[in-house]
Amino acid sequence: MKSNKKTGRLVGLLFLLIFATGIIVYQFLQGPVLFSDDFLTTTSANSNEIIISTLLLFLSGITSVVIAVILLPIFKKYSITLAFLYLAFSILSFIAISIDNISVLSMLELSQEYTKNGTDNSDMLNTLGNVFYKTHWWTHYLSLLISCFPVFILYYTLYVSKLIPKIISIVGIIAIILMFIEILFSLLGNSISMNMLFPIGLIQLILPLWLIFKGLNSPTLETEIK
Repeated sequence: MKSNKKTGRLVGLLFLLIFATGIIVYQFLQGPVLFSDDFLTTTSANSNEIIISTLLLFLSGITSVVIAVILLPIFKKYSITLAFLYLAFSILSFIAISIDNISVLSMLELSQEYTKNGTDNSDMLNTLGNVFYKTHWWTHYLSLLISCFPVFILYYTLYVSKLIPKIISIVGIIAIILMFIEILFSLLGNSISMNMLFPIGLIQLILPLWLIFKGLNSPTLETEIK
């Protein structure tokens, strides 16, 4: 169906936008600043980048919800449960991103206070800095963990619906499980290897490119999952 192709290409473009946003934010705007040893001084020095990054992440979260809404009518043809689960988890992920953004902006405010006061109350501000750093670490990793749920539902639904080649869906399912395991173990203080995140990064680039060039396959409602 032509409408399915157009919808797939639109979704692919939106997914590619989310992918690009993640690279820009975590590799260039936030990552080198907030996770550095001297984040109390570097955060305020890069205040514009931090503010822009939170806005980009906010828009990225909204875009994820928009994608779930766009795909809802298509996914409902195969499984109403999976369709609404994908939407619900996308909203939950957006909430987690918003909470992480609040944590990031709190670090920015503390950094600006630290820079403004110089050596005054430096011990107290350093202590607060450690608390804010750990808080952001938790909100960031919990946000990543929660983001695994909508992505898993997405690839599983694409697998059972055959809207894209099954190999892409299978690799996506395996990749997101690997990411979930690594993030969960990191939260428990026993990180396995950050290389376990490489497959999800790769498939999250392949999927939008496939959708942009090929779109979604026509519906094949041989079986319907309740």
